[in-house]
Amino acid sequence: MPRRSRLIFHIDVNSAYLSWEAADQLQHGASLDIRTVPSVIGGDAEKRRGIVLAKSIPTKKYQINTGDTLYSARLKCPQLLIFPPRYDLYIRSSAAMLELLGEYSPSIQRYSIDEVFMDYTKMEEHFGEPIRVAHHIKDKVKRELGFTVNIGIAENKLLAKMASNFTKPDRVHTLFPEEIPTKLWPLPVEDLFMVGRATVPKLHRIGIYTIGDLAHSDPKLLKKRLKSHGTLIWNYANGKENSPVGNIPGIKSIGNSSTISFDVEDRKTAHMFLLSLTEMVAMRLRSSNYLAQVIGVSLKSQEFFSYSHQRRLYTPTDSTNKIYTTALALFGEMWQGEPLRALGIRVGGLVDNTPRQLSLFDPGDLYRQRALDTVVDKMRVKYGSNIIMRAVFLHSGIKPLTGGVGEEDYPLMSSIL
Repeated sequence: MPRRSRLIFHIDVNSAYLSWEAADQLQHGASLDIRTVPSVIGGDAEKRRGIVLAKSIPTKKYQINTGDTLYSARLKCPQLLIFPPRYDLYIRSSAAMLELLGEYSPSIQRYSIDEVFMDYTKMEEHFGEPIRVAHHIKDKVKRELGFTVNIGIAENKLLAKMASNFTKPDRVHTLFPEEIPTKLWPLPVEDLFMVGRATVPKLHRIGIYTIGDLAHSDPKLLKKRLKSHGTLIWNYANGKENSPVGNIPGIKSIGNSSTISFDVEDRKTAHMFLLSLTEMVAMRLRSSNYLAQVIGVSLKSQEFFSYSHQRRLYTPTDSTNKIYTTALALFGEMWQGEPLRALGIRVGGLVDNTPRQLSLFDPGDLYRQRALDTVVDKMRVKYGSNIIMRAVFLHSGIKPLTGGVGEEDYPLMSSIL
């Protein structure tokens, strides 16, 4: 392989939620690998949000798609196995993969909970030829962590991500500049990153059906029709993208919400759900190495009326207790006793968690609280969310951590060209 100016890996977990559930079951003695039979991750059909979040490969022949209701999925496949989402498991599995990848490069960027960019530039002298190392990493993830990944290798993040989407699962693909005409350009234009459903018909109307058509089109015409987005996707079609791998500023907020299976009508129960949501948000905030300056709470009533309040803090925080205390105050300002169907927490105004001078507004036990949060996070990542919980959740029927990980919480590739 010729010497490359940059070498970027994109590691993408195959059917992440379902793979992580399968791996965990097998590690705990299960005899059936749910990846080999029709199965989905999708919550509880009896609850209000019963949809398919992830699916096994055998579900394809039943035309079961992500986003289908569990009811319709069962109609298509009566023997379908359904498992509820376990976001604490997903965080542990993602963290374990990140730790493994850290052995091969100091420059790693978590793009989403199941996708990671790794800069392998100049690491060949330490670990060897990139394709061989990618296969080694892929096999090591499978052997040690129990799930499979696709790895794309390219000279930038865009092409690495496109490459990892080629044939799945458990594969390594390259997409270098000289391979663009044969590997990228024949693909349908809708396969290109950042070409969404609304853009596709606009491109079809001007005769663009493949990524190659887009690459060879007039960029001035695209800019006229699609504004700056036209220029962006024309560059992407030609493989042009140069954002660095690392903690790129761009995460604007971290949110967590849950539609509840019953109507919440009392303050105590609402407070418990807010605490459960806050625990997950604060854990993700600390994992991302950010502090939050704005706390927001959103509510949805039984009649689907939504409303929210937010508050800016004097000093940024990643403290579970501080976020929760603020959330309670906001909740008290909004709630008038009407039955609630959903609650949400969001933290924004994010800043890097770097050493700073304490202010008069910081709590006196700031460092003790931070140390406690750190220990609790480590225990939950290693042993699961139920290993340590607040006493209020005992025998309550409410999970100590509720909610998921949103893709919007992670930064997109920069459009610097």
